[in-house]
Amino acid sequence: MKLKEQIKQGEKLSGTLLNLSDTAVGVILGRAGYDFIWIDMEHSCLSLEKLMSQIVAVKAGGTSVIVRVPQDDLTYLKKILEMGVDGIIFPMIKTAKQANEYISHTLYPPYGTRGFGPQNAVGYGFDDEGAYVANTRDHLCRFIQIEQMDAVENLDEIMENEYIDGYIFGPNDLSGSLGALGQVFGEATQSAMKRAMGKLKKAGKYVGLATGDTSEKTIRYWHDFGADMLAISADYSFLQKMSLKNRKALDRLHKGIVEHE
Repeated sequence: MKLKEQIKQGEKLSGTLLNLSDTAVGVILGRAGYDFIWIDMEHSCLSLEKLMSQIVAVKAGGTSVIVRVPQDDLTYLKKILEMGVDGIIFPMIKTAKQANEYISHTLYPPYGTRGFGPQNAVGYGFDDEGAYVANTRDHLCRFIQIEQMDAVENLDEIMENEYIDGYIFGPNDLSGSLGALGQVFGEATQSAMKRAMGKLKKAGKYVGLATGDTSEKTIRYWHDFGADMLAISADYSFLQKMSLKNRKALDRLHKGIVEHE
């Protein structure tokens, strides 16, 4: 509920992505002070068992958990919802029909088509199932990603769904859908993003953005662009960058010792 309320109030939120399977990573990120941790099931090799462990680890640190589900996989969606996450992200959305179908599967009847079977979401029976069913419609955060030009073209119709809590830009894939993969700051990509951002802001929608670039200049750019919610970098990237930094520092040290001998 905390995350949902923050979004309703339009708070600026910060998070990062978790892809690695070691539970220690979830513990560390969960206690690092982020507003949310985005666990990625679209591109990572995490199993459902490992995902469950990471959800528990992150939440133990008092941090909200959002899971990006695999593209077009309603079976995975159902299982992930039963784990008791705070939010769901649907990638590669193109049409209102597609968005409406996926959102429907996060809502119990009569509002949607979600099947009943919560497990960790209700503490395996220790929590009130009736209260969960009654409250999850208002407590679960539902996000779609704007990373296809089709989504930009169909945005007016997509925004009609009242249960979508936020729209998260994926600049890299959006550039790819325009035939210019990687040209995030290219004219075509920026034009499409500005067009979509204008519509979203005019409609009072909450907007997020995900990027692997950790430079302060880039983060500032997206913040000023209008993103309310920023997911910056990922666990493996932190490990890679700090490993290289440490190794280079050691190399310089050793070279200095050799030169003075």
